[in-house]
Amino acid sequence: MDPSLLTYLIFAAVLLLALAFDLGLLSRRQTPITIKKALWQTLLWVSIAMAFFTFLWFEKGRESGIEYLSAYMMEWSLSIDNIFVFLILFKFLKVKEKYAGRVLLIGILLAILLRIFFISIGVALVMEFHWLLYIFGVILLYTGGTMFFSRHGEETNLEDNQVYRFMKRFFPLSSSDGEGKLTIQENGKKKYTTIFVVIVLLATTDIVFAVDSIPAVFGITQDRLVIYTSNIFAVLGLRSLFFLLRGAIDRFRYLPQGIAIVLVFIGVKMLIGYFKINLPVYSSLLVILGCIGLSMLFSILRKKK
Repeated sequence: MDPSLLTYLIFAAVLLLALAFDLGLLSRRQTPITIKKALWQTLLWVSIAMAFFTFLWFEKGRESGIEYLSAYMMEWSLSIDNIFVFLILFKFLKVKEKYAGRVLLIGILLAILLRIFFISIGVALVMEFHWLLYIFGVILLYTGGTMFFSRHGEETNLEDNQVYRFMKRFFPLSSSDGEGKLTIQENGKKKYTTIFVVIVLLATTDIVFAVDSIPAVFGITQDRLVIYTSNIFAVLGLRSLFFLLRGAIDRFRYLPQGIAIVLVFIGVKMLIGYFKINLPVYSSLLVILGCIGLSMLFSILRKKK
């Protein structure tokens, strides 16, 4: 059997078993997720991701292993930034605690399907038009610079969200959550509940973030397997991470600046490739760990001060 096919099959089997365990044992429908349960779920997904890193190291070599770990840490840190927006969505649409876990799960699974679609297109384009990597590099420089100097933590008016405005205009929406249902009957007419709205917004919001993260991961590796697996593992762990960090997310006020520096670094790394300058494979991992760790530490120290 082709080694790459075997790796994909192992990844799929591990993913299905982990999802079954997560949904069957750690999550129950309409049951609030406590901090303790969220911690166990987060440890589960991180442990599985690290186990797959070990498998890749021995199966495909040290370079693939380091590329996977770098890409995973990049996607994981960007996923933390997603939580800021997710909190706003849940607050604006008044999602009840007992529905939060199910809503996040469906939204994230939809986001994964959309990411696979966009990654597949991106890989095909980069393989055909290598110069696209330099455009991705410029995009990351711009995004990183904008993120570094932008003001975070401000209230966002969801009424300005283009997807939400589109749904209000073309979908019959209800102000009810429908007791967790996606649609209900009101005055003999089918209407979409706030649960349906927030699921759509979660999926589309993740795609907006993917505009940054997918070019960034191309700056780390062009290995299709590494790109797929690192993205999927990072996004699947986002649900438990949401419940674990939502009470303390404001403590990491400088995290976006740390992420911004990482994006700028990867953008520069992609651009200098034009001059045949290739940085060591572990450089991305060191910069990601250093910037994210220092930005979180600085946030905590400034908070105490």
